[in-house]
Amino acid sequence: MNVGIPVERKQGEGRVSLTPSAVVDLVVAGATVFVESKAGMKSGYSDEQYARAGANIVIDQAALYKFSQFIVKVKEPLPEELPYLTCKHVLFCYLHLAANGHLFEAFTRIGNIAIAFESVESAGGFPLLAPMSDIAGKVAIQLGMHYLMSVKGGLGILLEGGYGTPRANIVVIGGGVAGFSAASRAASIGANVTVFDIKINALKRARALGANVTGLYSESQVVEEYVKNADFVIGAVLVPGKKPPVVLPESLLNKMKPGSVVIDIAIDQGGCVEGIKPTTHANPCYVKNGVQMLAVTNLPGAVPKTATQSLSGAILPYVRSIVESCGEGDDFDVHAIQKIEGLRDAVCAKSSHIE
Repeated sequence: MNVGIPVERKQGEGRVSLTPSAVVDLVVAGATVFVESKAGMKSGYSDEQYARAGANIVIDQAALYKFSQFIVKVKEPLPEELPYLTCKHVLFCYLHLAANGHLFEAFTRIGNIAIAFESVESAGGFPLLAPMSDIAGKVAIQLGMHYLMSVKGGLGILLEGGYGTPRANIVVIGGGVAGFSAASRAASIGANVTVFDIKINALKRARALGANVTGLYSESQVVEEYVKNADFVIGAVLVPGKKPPVVLPESLLNKMKPGSVVIDIAIDQGGCVEGIKPTTHANPCYVKNGVQMLAVTNLPGAVPKTATQSLSGAILPYVRSIVESCGEGDDFDVHAIQKIEGLRDAVCAKSSHIE
């Protein structure tokens, strides 16, 4: 089975799907691995390291897709990458089809198999989504701190305050992995943090972070009261495989303080802040009615070394299982893939050519 690891081409994306050490494991499992030259460069991994791990280095995208049947990448393919996909390929990556509906149509036309990281489910959780959600929550706090500075148009405050000054007030809407990660990071810095959720366990976990963290039920009137007085609001509501509900309506955004910051961590799936527009690492922020709006669609890409190591470790068991279940040759058995624990509902497109 030929596995391909391409360069990620999304703006600001420095991650690579698999580390050289993961490649060693795949080679032992019987895979032939192809890596596009410089795929690991931004994550700190050289072509030489991949070659020593047993990978074959190819010069460009065309060669990578030509020699590989099983494409393992990080982010969804961009329009310019789709022509390289054929009906012989299996694509394994974050797809976020709720926000990228055109991809399903493209896969149907091409006839390839597509498997979404974010839909892999095991033991009631989402093991390939959680590591990046955790990192996204941490990065959101770093980014928000930056845009709270007056030189970036913010309120000119520190999260933890200073001697004789108040702490910043942060509201996190959604106490799942990303929201909890953001709340934990903000609380450890010293901000006053309020976490809203509908689940009692999420509120208990948030409250356990410290005396400067409050967990409250997501009731619209209470949310409005806290958001109006917040310095920094994070939308972190996720419904796996679907577009998240709007939890921060535009009418409430208009009541926020000029210079305050809003970050939508759920933007990959379409966003939970009404009217927010996706942004990039190159231009992460725009101002709307005086409020700093941030909606970078690949937040973990800003810390590629950490994110790559975390993601690679999480996806490797699934990549290895797919390699082992399909055996040698160019043909994939979609039914065998769906029998792998956690992958049944993650197959988003099935090729009639391969079944």
